[in-house]
Amino acid sequence: MKQTKKLIAIAILFFGVVSLTNAQTKVAHINTQELISSMPEMKSAKTEFDKLQQSLGADIQASVTEYRNKLTQYTNEAPTKTATENEIRKKELAELEARIQEAQAAAQKTAEDKYIALTKPIQDKALAAIQKVARAEGFAYVLDETPGSGLLLADGTNLMASVKKELGIQ
Repeated sequence: MKQTKKLIAIAILFFGVVSLTNAQTKVAHINTQELISSMPEMKSAKTEFDKLQQSLGADIQASVTEYRNKLTQYTNEAPTKTATENEIRKKELAELEARIQEAQAAAQKTAEDKYIALTKPIQDKALAAIQKVARAEGFAYVLDETPGSGLLLADGTNLMASVKKELGIQ
């Protein structure tokens, strides 16, 4: 009988400690994509990125226009040229096409690198603000409610207003 009372007392203490621990765990959520897109730094980064894309696109478009002009010219002149000349022109067009493809790949890589360079500091700043606010408000976990992030229910505290205030965003 004494053993049973001891076991019951231990069980009550154990479940009391577990429920007390669970009651103290606070969880919040925030849509990081929405937060980052509302930051003024992101707007200026997007403007800079768009300018880069336009510049890269203009260079490639000039090469494509040159390729089309030569293709039209060579196609029109082909009947009056020798087989050797036509073969040389085909090789020239193939080389030009290869250079355009290489330029497109290089432009894409440049754009990706620039996007990362522009957005990484902004993402880091947003994350630091989220962490600061979450710690100040006593949250143990902050879930990302960005669509596709895996959050299925968001009835808890939304930190968006507090984090925007921390960042100075209206």
